[in-house]
Amino acid sequence: MEILIVVRIEDSRVREYANQLSNHLTKLGHTVRLGPENLHKEQKKLFDSLSPPDLVVVVGGDGTILLTTQLMPVQVPLIGVNWGEVGFLADLEPEVAFRFFDYFSLPIKIEPRMRISLSVDGEYIGDALNEALIVTDRPAKMLKFLIHINGVVAERFRADGLLISTPTGSTAYAMSAGGPIVDPRVEGFLMVPLAPFMLSNRPHLIDSSRTVKVTLEAEKPAKLVIDGQIICHIGEMSTIDIIRSTKPALFVDAGQNFFEKINRKLKHL
Repeated sequence: MEILIVVRIEDSRVREYANQLSNHLTKLGHTVRLGPENLHKEQKKLFDSLSPPDLVVVVGGDGTILLTTQLMPVQVPLIGVNWGEVGFLADLEPEVAFRFFDYFSLPIKIEPRMRISLSVDGEYIGDALNEALIVTDRPAKMLKFLIHINGVVAERFRADGLLISTPTGSTAYAMSAGGPIVDPRVEGFLMVPLAPFMLSNRPHLIDSSRTVKVTLEAEKPAKLVIDGQIICHIGEMSTIDIIRSTKPALFVDAGQNFFEKINRKLKHL
């Protein structure tokens, strides 16, 4: 099996651990390659789309996993070894990863994770595994949003910002903003207003088969941030189209129960 190991930036302990893991996987008969020294600065595709690895192992936190999915030209099975604060997206802790790979073999059992595809004024911007965030460029300024679902006006409200999250991202910013924890097997968009002007503006969970259009009705500069990695500046009456991506992320099923994992990791917050 061909394996690519991607590591968190500028951390000698992580690089040393990745080298040890690489040696272990090589002894097990796999072909192993280490990713770039500084993933965040290089910002280039991790491999050729015509010859992808069989597996990507990410040693780092959720941010590194999100960036890795952005830098893969095609989605391949991925598993995270947690080297972050909590690591909702990482199924393995460093001390158990070696033992896990001792019994790991083909075919890889995977769990597809829905991503959302975003376009601004008809131009494709990117796909999000966790969330898309719309906020003003100037602090303490509210934005006005018009929401269409399947072409019908569903809501109009003022808020500091708006989060459009996937079920995978429901345990990230959306949870901090008051949204629910959503089973990642649910196929839907979670829409969470940030500090809305009216308390009646509540989070919505929308089926992914529907089309969602967000219009920015405000004379204030704003920005769209995708997974904390891609930033697009938007202006008055810009429209953001949200649809289910045709390219889901592919996570290795490590045999963990989602609800047990979330309960365990929330205790560390």
